[in-house]
Amino acid sequence: QVQLVEPGGGLVQAGASLRLSCAASGRTFSNYLMAWFRQAPGKEREIVTGISGSGDYIYWADPVKGRFTASRDNAKNTVYLQMNSLKPEDTAVYYCARKRSPRWSDIHISSEYDYWGQGTQVTVSS
Repeated sequence: QVQLVEPGGGLVQAGASLRLSCAASGRTFSNYLMAWFRQAPGKEREIVTGISGSGDYIYWADPVKGRFTASRDNAKNTVYLQMNSLKPEDTAVYYCARKRSPRWSDIHISSEYDYWGQGTQVTVSS
């Protein structure tokens, strides 16, 4: 019953910025830790960022630390991924996901998420 819709994505040049959005249909959006994952061609799906239900706590994976940040607007049931200084190696399909529990220790485990967005392609050219 919960749907995560991801407008955004596209083709950009290295060094550019891009903002992804993920809109949720559920009534209790603010109760859930949300995360962004990505999957590049030939690679496994990996965590990018995570954000607590309140928005007060944020996790960044090492490859994007200092360049990407997550935010959320609980009144709009929306989580965002702001991507700056994009690199060709950031090229991937990006997914938002809702975590079953607020536990942070397993934030990188895909099976801990119960709802996923449809994914949006981000391509960064050099």
